[in-house]
Amino acid sequence: MDLSAIQAALRERNIDAWLFYDHHHRDPIAYRVLGLPVGLMVRDIAMQYSPNNSVFTLSLVDGGTIELLRGLGKNVVSSADLVAVFEASWTEEQIQSHFAARDSIDAITVSAFQEIGRRVRNGGTQEHEIQQWFMEAFGRENLITDDPPIVAVNANAGNPHYEPRADHPVPIREGDFVLLDVWGKKNTPSAVYYDITWMGFVGAAPTARMQEVFEVVRDARDAGVQTVIDAVAAGRRIAGWEVDRATRGHIKQKGFGEYFIHRTGHSIGTDVHSNGANMDDLEIHDERQILPNSCFSIEPGIYLPEFGVRCEVNVLVRHKSAEVTGKIQREIVTI
Repeated sequence: MDLSAIQAALRERNIDAWLFYDHHHRDPIAYRVLGLPVGLMVRDIAMQYSPNNSVFTLSLVDGGTIELLRGLGKNVVSSADLVAVFEASWTEEQIQSHFAARDSIDAITVSAFQEIGRRVRNGGTQEHEIQQWFMEAFGRENLITDDPPIVAVNANAGNPHYEPRADHPVPIREGDFVLLDVWGKKNTPSAVYYDITWMGFVGAAPTARMQEVFEVVRDARDAGVQTVIDAVAAGRRIAGWEVDRATRGHIKQKGFGEYFIHRTGHSIGTDVHSNGANMDDLEIHDERQILPNSCFSIEPGIYLPEFGVRCEVNVLVRHKSAEVTGKIQREIVTI
């Protein structure tokens, strides 16, 4: 098949596409133009379809179309892995954009903890005010985001879907446990996201309970990271569910399993939630392979009534190695 010649001919005629279809070899022209063996019969067709709608963000083709194709004797298979190749595998330029976002966001997050401490000790501050401080810092660093960062204290941090609101001001005070979930990308074409969560305590030292829960979450995160690093180094195929099982297993073993109420992580790309493998054995059993040059979050959490803890890093997979791309929180930040 001379693909470039076919594309040139279409451009000359201002035609967008040439669709070939054959059933029972009724179109011999198609085989000659495409250079396919006459005996070839297309049977398997990949579509944006997921069996039992298990990956619902990908399962977009309507049921009627699937019925039509199956009625013509075709086998419809999921395009999940193909989509991951073209949507979740980064170019070298995108990898560099991730590192650029990392450098800015890591520095901003350090400054945010300092700003919280300064404001608490000089008249006070609120969750939403710190969120707005983040957005001003993003503007200075040429960062954009689909939603503002999450700033949550105490019980609010126990809600993984919490969002600060200007019409519901929540003060940040001495003795508060603070969660900062920050994601953004450089405002450049095809840039990809960087997405982290860190924990801090306003005061001299967190309580023993805070420290205990933080260490369980931290160690669960590290177990997930090590699972990926070991598999990639060994050249073993690894699916998203395996990473979730590693983190979740650690949290269950420590007695907090019922408080880990979301998947371990998500694919990252030009959207903060991209279309590659998610680290998920809870919401779905994600069997999609983790691909080279893909990136995803590992962010286990424990969400108690009085406070929540989440520790989030990004993992970039290369062909023979995997790495955490940014700073790794080992201890609760003293604010």
